[in-house]
Amino acid sequence: MSPATALSDRSLGWLRYLHRKAMTPDDWSRAGRPHPHWDNRSDPPMGSWHRFDLTDSSYALGLMAQSTPAWREVYTAILDALIERHTHWWSAADWLTQFGPDPDRAAYPEVYRRVIPEAVWGDYDVPGWTANGIEPWERNLDPIGAEAMLFYKGFFLCLLGVRALVAGGERWNVPFEMIREPGMTFTWTHSAIAAHLAGQMGRRPVGCHCENTKIWPY
Repeated sequence: MSPATALSDRSLGWLRYLHRKAMTPDDWSRAGRPHPHWDNRSDPPMGSWHRFDLTDSSYALGLMAQSTPAWREVYTAILDALIERHTHWWSAADWLTQFGPDPDRAAYPEVYRRVIPEAVWGDYDVPGWTANGIEPWERNLDPIGAEAMLFYKGFFLCLLGVRALVAGGERWNVPFEMIREPGMTFTWTHSAIAAHLAGQMGRRPVGCHCENTKIWPY
């Protein structure tokens, strides 16, 4: 059977939707706000951040590009728009606002019991609370350079990897700025992020931290 060389009507509709989302202007800086069509509501307490919609939106593009490689310019433009948003403050809003223990840990909804050991219920941070600056680490405003934030680095690498698969080239393997706020501007490349995360994993055979003090459980 020969591989598909066309997209279904449903896939075309999804591509049209992704293109509209990606090309609708919005502002992911600290002073701005992502457009409401970027999801920050699904899958709390761990997945309800705008950046997950960026990464999750990229997977279909990688598949579509295998069927219609001649449309690479369209796929690349969408992916670059997703990555560009991921380089701004709102992509790491949790890490840049959740300092130390969660002050609301005693008032969590009952549904959070499924991810917190019973013996420490009410005195334990829920997975998803990033706890920037908790002991034994000092506060670090670089979500990539930090000891924790495995899920930030890992999913961003997925997004960068789909872009490399679809378009090739070195667009995101030359130095680019992350966060881009006063006192919070950090320079990285695709390869440097991958090497940094690999180094963290290699130094911790049991796994590197997602939130501070928590190893990703899956």
